[in-house]
Amino acid sequence: MEFVQPIRDKRKIDNMKKILLSTNIRDYCLFTLGINSGLRISDLLFLKISDVLNNTGKIRERITIRERKTNKTKNFPIADIAQKAILEYLKTRTYQIDEPLFISRKKNKGIRALQRDQAYKIINNAARAVGIREKIGTHTLRKTFGYHAFKKGITIEVIQKLFNHSASSITLRYIGITQDDLDQVYLDLNL
Repeated sequence: MEFVQPIRDKRKIDNMKKILLSTNIRDYCLFTLGINSGLRISDLLFLKISDVLNNTGKIRERITIRERKTNKTKNFPIADIAQKAILEYLKTRTYQIDEPLFISRKKNKGIRALQRDQAYKIINNAARAVGIREKIGTHTLRKTFGYHAFKKGITIEVIQKLFNHSASSITLRYIGITQDDLDQVYLDLNL
C-alpha cells in the first residue's frame, strides 16, 4: 500500500465537491461523508441505508457501526453537510433500508456496494481535476478529516482517540503534519 496524503487546501476540497456534485451525487456524498466522518474506506463502503436513516425515512443524528478493522464500536454524529449530502443522494434512487448506502452501478450481480477500486478512481480523478499532484487514495478521506480537525484546534490526543491510534506521534505522521507545519507555530506566535 502506498502512503497517501490528506487534502490540505480547503479550496481544493470545495472544488472537488463541485466536480463530484456535477458528475454524480453518489460520489459527492461518498466524498463528503468520508471527509466529515474519518471512517476508513472499508467502513464507509460497508454502510447500509439503515445506518443513516431510521425506519420512518428520517436521517439519523448518529451513525453507530462496528469497525471492520478493529471490531470496535464507533458512534458519532453526522455533520450537517453530510446529512444534506445523504438526503440529496437518496432522493435520486429507490432503495430498501437494508441495502448498501453506496451502490455500484454494475447491475450484473444485483445490488451491491461500491467497490474500493472504484472509490479510488472517483477520488483520484476528482483530485487530479483540481490540480492535486500528491499521492491520493481512499485513505485520503480519513486523513483529510484528521488533518483539518487538527488545524481547527482539536488536540492531537482527541484525534488519536478518534482514530484508535496507540500514540500521538503516529497520529501526527498519519495526518501529514510536516516539519513546515510545526515550524509555522514559531513563526506565527510572535509574543
